[in-house]
Amino acid sequence: MGLERANSPHARDIAYHLHPATDIATHEKRGPHIFRRGEGIYVFDDEGKRYIEGLSGLWCASLGFSEQRLVDAARRQLETLPFYHNFAHKAVEPAIELAEMLIESAPVPMSKVFFTNSGSEANDTQVKLVWYYNNILGRPLKKKIIARRGAYHGITVASASLTGLPVFHRAFDLPLPGILHTDSPHHYHFAAPGESEEDFSARLATNLEKLIAAEGPETIGAFIAEPFLGAGGVIPPPRGYFERIQPILRRHDILFIVDEVISGFYRTGNRYATQTYDLKPDLMTLAKALSAAYQPIGAVMMTERIYAAIVEGSRRYGLLANGFTYSGHPVPAAVALETQRIYAADRIGEHVTSVAPLFQARLAALSDHPLVGEARGVGLIGAIELVRDKAARQNFDPSLKLGAWVAARAAEHGLIVRALLNDTIALCPPLIIRDQQVDAMFDCLERALEDASRYVATL
Repeated sequence: MGLERANSPHARDIAYHLHPATDIATHEKRGPHIFRRGEGIYVFDDEGKRYIEGLSGLWCASLGFSEQRLVDAARRQLETLPFYHNFAHKAVEPAIELAEMLIESAPVPMSKVFFTNSGSEANDTQVKLVWYYNNILGRPLKKKIIARRGAYHGITVASASLTGLPVFHRAFDLPLPGILHTDSPHHYHFAAPGESEEDFSARLATNLEKLIAAEGPETIGAFIAEPFLGAGGVIPPPRGYFERIQPILRRHDILFIVDEVISGFYRTGNRYATQTYDLKPDLMTLAKALSAAYQPIGAVMMTERIYAAIVEGSRRYGLLANGFTYSGHPVPAAVALETQRIYAADRIGEHVTSVAPLFQARLAALSDHPLVGEARGVGLIGAIELVRDKAARQNFDPSLKLGAWVAARAAEHGLIVRALLNDTIALCPPLIIRDQQVDAMFDCLERALEDASRYVATL
């Protein structure tokens, strides 16, 4: 390797940088794809090539990559108070204002906000709050938490345990004891032959009830769910699903945690997907589009009954011994606050509602492609699942990595997408995308699918 190549960012990346959620052995051979700047819904790599960022980075850059109002908000706060903490009765104004705004705009009555630095930390906190709450109420056995197979809830030890994707458990000794998983709500793969969505939902609800009975309802503290599965494949709930699940939770006094990390802040058109699917959570998890990804921040929102137990716990034990150095950090809080103001000023919800029909129409049209088994989505999020046999709903051999192949071809055509389980290609563009850009995005994806058809024919 020449000296110039050895000192390149690509070589230094391989030499020094361990990447998250990356095939490390492959990375050592191929190296990184380096990006230098962003503009609207586009990002540009180190060779100057422009790409439509079809996944908002990691489901998060809701306002694109060049929103000057967020840059200015960060700069103002950095120049005023670049850091202060919220421990031991201290506070910073941006965190106070953001908490107030979130509570006032909550989809169901909420009492308090607890700030974290990510969705993973927020869901980790949710686990601790469930345990704490039931200890304070004198129910030391009511600690188990039920998540769903195919769900994604984060990557810390507790949140990765909630995640229902085996790749995040293997060789990490996860999940933790007391974390249970019930059925994936994916009708396409798991419905019985001829089973309607409503009947499928009824069966899953019955299975949940059986799981609770087998474990003992006195041992189940909470049920956590994304309104639609996100990183598990962009899977909207089948008809009637939550209408059947929520009464079971209420009947057994099981807390309902709604993870809005991907779905929150207008992704479905509503401010929260909790509104889209008429959910009644006791706890909510927020992150990603909370700050449009311009600064790292997450949050837990809780109802008054959760907060009341925390107050009682403080009477017994003193301080609430949970928190992070950067909980409510003034810079991310200021950026998140400005993000919420932009959503309101620019009527982002109305914009999503206006552009989503085209997005969903172009998505649905892909279901006619010979390689596409299912096209699914809601609002400005969607996915296609590639299959070898449409009639049998049979996926390709995972060793072929066809989804990753299509994602790479899409990049060649100027579109960044993400390949998920079962060769699923996910789309989640910035909310500011326009009709012409929606068409351009799907045109790129269609070209990649045609490339895939020719490639598959050679196998």
